[in-house]
Amino acid sequence: MLRGASTPEQITTMLRAWKEGDSAALERLTPIVYSELHRLARLRMLAEAPGHMLQPSALVNEAFIRLMTCNPGEWRDRVHFFAFASRLMRRILVDFARSQNAGKRGRGIRCLDLSTAEQVPANAGMHGFEELDAALDDLAKHSPRPARVVELRYFGGLENPAVAEILGISEDSVTRDWNFARAWLFNRMQLS
Repeated sequence: MLRGASTPEQITTMLRAWKEGDSAALERLTPIVYSELHRLARLRMLAEAPGHMLQPSALVNEAFIRLMTCNPGEWRDRVHFFAFASRLMRRILVDFARSQNAGKRGRGIRCLDLSTAEQVPANAGMHGFEELDAALDDLAKHSPRPARVVELRYFGGLENPAVAEILGISEDSVTRDWNFARAWLFNRMQLS
């Protein structure tokens, strides 16, 4: 998942040291975390239309600021930390979409195509983030684990092994949950 000189174990060690109050660990961790968040944001924003108001750097900066103000005790390890970051990036994107769409209800809505995209959804647009957020909330009421799989894969950019590790399930279960969630979301969003 992470590129560069630091291994996942080293990142987990730095997170634990930061949790215990080692400010030098935070200094070593900052460029690594920032780089990975930027990679995730770039991937997420590639699906957006050209000229999108929220650029990857703005998304990363907002996520990074929020992460640095959180209690580091909330994260067990590197994977858990980036899972938390994926949820945070979801919130930022949805909040931004809501602010951009205020007063524009019903105009410029684009259909989300979940049937052909590996990522959910492709070219969602700002209204699409709001719609996806509402659909994920509905899915989570009935099937929380598949909703979490979508959140980790789509918003967090995590691959199946990392998702399986976070949720404590097999990769086959992640695949089944992903397929179920995509079908459920496709159906839900077609009816909206």
